[in-house]
Amino acid sequence: MSISKLFLACSLALASLTLAAGAHAQTGNDKKPAKHKSAKGGKAAKAEPAGAKSADPDEETDESAIGGSVVTEFDCELGNKVTVYKNDNDDAHIALRWKKRLHRLKRIGTETGALRFENKHYGLVWIGIPAKAMLLDSRQNRQLANECRNAEQAKQLGMETPAAAPSTKG
Repeated sequence: MSISKLFLACSLALASLTLAAGAHAQTGNDKKPAKHKSAKGGKAAKAEPAGAKSADPDEETDESAIGGSVVTEFDCELGNKVTVYKNDNDDAHIALRWKKRLHRLKRIGTETGALRFENKHYGLVWIGIPAKAMLLDSRQNRQLANECRNAEQAKQLGMETPAAAPSTKG
């Protein structure tokens, strides 16, 4: 008799889990197409004026969103190039071009004073310090571009190297 009660209890538990999983999957399916439409269609992003904040900071950025931005090009080791677009009126975000794609990154506060911007959806992390910058892939835990320098940083590096060379010879 107790075995049949145990069997009935297990059956009820399994049935309730099946119903709950079905309801969860149905709720997930309702949300997924809406996000898919906004990211793929891009109509909402095109309608926004340049520099306007997007509802989803993890979306890929539209070309029209970088109009009027300050453009900084970085040359990195191994011939990699990164372009950063920044609006003067928005310190909380940048647009970053990497491998022909434009991504919107959100600023993350740091205690060290380094500039850190992140796009959690794509796993991109841009870290800038006065001497250089680097682009990381937080999903695969690897560097995408290192030793990235803009024209001003490269010039400073070039000035320091010749000045240090004569002092070491003498």
